Amino acid sequence: MTGKRHKARILALQALYEVDSVARPPGMAIERLLAEAELPEEISGFSRELVNGTIMNMKEIDRNIKKYAPAYPVEQLAIIDRNILRLAIFEILFDNKVPVKVAVNEAVELAKAFGGGSSAKFINGVLGSVSAIADH
Repeated sequence: MTGKRHKARILALQALYEVDSVARPPGMAIERLLAEAELPEEISGFSRELVNGTIMNMKEIDRNIKKYAPAYPVEQLAIIDRNILRLAIFEILFDNKVPVKVAVNEAVELAKAFGGGSSAKFINGVLGSVSAIADH
């Protein structure tokens, strides 16, 4: 199941990247990716939840990025880093369906796979601060 949920997160990240970079409607982006991936409905549903939840809470999520990474304006972050943070912060602060540690580890893995050389360290640092408030 873990591998499938990881795949679902990758698809959600890809959809969020499309939404952010070319202003594609979120539903269109995730449905196209899911059609290509042929995942079980339970996993497809998880991807949809991640995308929709992240989009619905974007303003609050971005406020958290500004608060915990004040030296890095959200709009100036690399698109991939910004969306890895958004996805993880949604899971940590809003979704509460996985342990905080799992959400952070998944985000770091996504950063290693898709981000730049310093992405994983940056994302781990920001999420460390965010998760401190989630563990209150």
